[in-house]
Amino acid sequence: MNASPLIYLTHVGLLEVLDEPGVPVVVPDRVLAEIGFRGATDPAVIAVGASPWIQVVPTPPIPKAVLDGGLDPGESAVLAVALERPGSLAILDDLAARRCASSLGLSVQGTLGLMVVAKRIGLIPEVRPLIDRLRQAGLYMSQPLAERILRAAGE
Repeated sequence: MNASPLIYLTHVGLLEVLDEPGVPVVVPDRVLAEIGFRGATDPAVIAVGASPWIQVVPTPPIPKAVLDGGLDPGESAVLAVALERPGSLAILDDLAARRCASSLGLSVQGTLGLMVVAKRIGLIPEVRPLIDRLRQAGLYMSQPLAERILRAAGE
């Protein structure tokens, strides 16, 4: 899981959408370092520390195929961890990272897709207010993407 989904899910109070029994949520230490630059009082750092179901793992060596993608260190770490764990789901928002993940045969999901999942499993009644909050928090999304997510959520 990369930094922006952790930050945004914490911001809207939905980090627990990832807590599924028997399914580990793995965060590379490099991603935690990216979040932690704001200090120990950052809400996402606190949320990760307070969520025993999140495992922080050492960042493995980054494969050449990932390095060639020109991604930031956190995104590269997420892909390296996902490649070491067949069948895992890489949680990324950055389009270039998502494309790289797909080219490597990895399954990928983003923050907005997780909002749709949260609605489907009954954690939230609506996605639209969360989209507004995420935009206010700084998550960029085009209007066509927002409309596509709302359609997927049945709104």
